[in-house]
Amino acid sequence: MAKNTKKVSIIVLSINSYEMLKSFVDNLKELDFNGLRVDLKIINNGSSDKRYLNFKNLKLPKIAIHYFDNDKNLGFAAGNNIGIKKSQDSDYLFFVNDDVFLSKNTLKNLLNFLEENKNCGLVSPKIYFAKGYEFHKDRYKKNDLGKVIWYAGGEIDWKNIHTDHLGVDVVDRGQFEKIQETELISGACFLARNEVFKKLAGFEEKYFLYWEDADLSIRARMAGFGVYFNPKAHCWHKVSVSAGGSGSLSNDYFLIRNRYFFAMRYASFRTKLAVFKDTLRLMFFGRPWQKIGARDALFGIMGRGSWLG
Repeated sequence: MAKNTKKVSIIVLSINSYEMLKSFVDNLKELDFNGLRVDLKIINNGSSDKRYLNFKNLKLPKIAIHYFDNDKNLGFAAGNNIGIKKSQDSDYLFFVNDDVFLSKNTLKNLLNFLEENKNCGLVSPKIYFAKGYEFHKDRYKKNDLGKVIWYAGGEIDWKNIHTDHLGVDVVDRGQFEKIQETELISGACFLARNEVFKKLAGFEEKYFLYWEDADLSIRARMAGFGVYFNPKAHCWHKVSVSAGGSGSLSNDYFLIRNRYFFAMRYASFRTKLAVFKDTLRLMFFGRPWQKIGARDALFGIMGRGSWLG
């Protein structure tokens, strides 16, 4: 293989989802890796399932496998940072959730875009709901399944500090075919130029879970890297399976707490004040884990914080 062949590290973080990770690994066998040097970094993020040890001796054609065990759940940010630290010799880092199914050319199309656009540091593909994992399952015709969009670029509501996916719940009929800059990539699937992490030193570990992809997107742009959505590449996501589902207790805790942290770091004074008042309200009147998340936010308790899950 030529000396200037690009090296890509695929980084997948997994906890107690052995069968899903197994399916993810099987999916990699179908991808086009021609002309690339590829390795897979599997980060076992504190799983109790002993079957994960099967991945230690796993062998795949065209892919070198590296397996890492964490004694405990370090969270999305710190867990993925292990993969980043172990991939210093790679040109590109491909972050994928284990509940994502990739098309044959997902990686190739994203990589070609970064090769052709040297200003771009982060790029996410178009992401569909996997069949049966749509938010509104009864809304769609049978032929629409697999074409319902989950992510077609993202934006941040700076007045209220919320993140939104463009195109979510919409059936893809060609409305989102334009490659364009976006305010945030999706942490579920994105390709990064390794220079980004050499400059930014990885994900912000204070978040533990949620908002770290928005934070990374902001910091990358501030450092001069472009952040893009590229619909020429696509994949399918079993949405919210890994995190326990929309409206879960982890959502209640981490989304409330980390929204506050993000706002205090990046928002205008007026918005900071509004988020402070909203967080104070939730500390008294929210659901149980919203109350705990709000309390930890106001007292600056980050990382895993009070989360017991």
